[in-house]
Amino acid sequence: MDAASDEPLDRVAEIQEAWRRERPDLDPSPQGVIGRLHRVAIELTERLVAVYGEFGLTEGEFDVLATLRRAGEPYEHAAGDLADHTLVTTGGLTKRVDRLEARGLVERRAEASDARRRLVRLTPEGRDLIDRAFTAHLANEHRLVQELGEADAAALEPILTRWLRALDAR
Repeated sequence: MDAASDEPLDRVAEIQEAWRRERPDLDPSPQGVIGRLHRVAIELTERLVAVYGEFGLTEGEFDVLATLRRAGEPYEHAAGDLADHTLVTTGGLTKRVDRLEARGLVERRAEASDARRRLVRLTPEGRDLIDRAFTAHLANEHRLVQELGEADAAALEPILTRWLRALDAR
């Protein structure tokens, strides 16, 4: 039990207690934040991926289609630039674009000014799919954030923004 709240210890608190017992010379307090954030990220990813799956998409495929969609007309990016705008590595991007192209959701074409440069563009079918998937995705995110409550969500966002900036600056 957590003495402060009469709640049972969560898994992270149990791990911290074990480390305090086994290594009293170390301070496991960062695990309270990082361990919980890690577990939250895993749980959130599972819930996000479930919605992508409803549309026959993986997380990486959703990211590629969403990146092309938010580019605006004509919904395309140079293949080399697409990796910079997604959470996907260049190697992984080629495989995802191949799968999306085979499904008729994107097409590759040569750039008019440089035939060596390839562009990846959403097809009308791809645009329709990502519009439907993104609508469901945002509804899912709203549900997930509402579990925190408005005040906690509003307080958490600037904290995470500052921390991400600090981590990105390194």
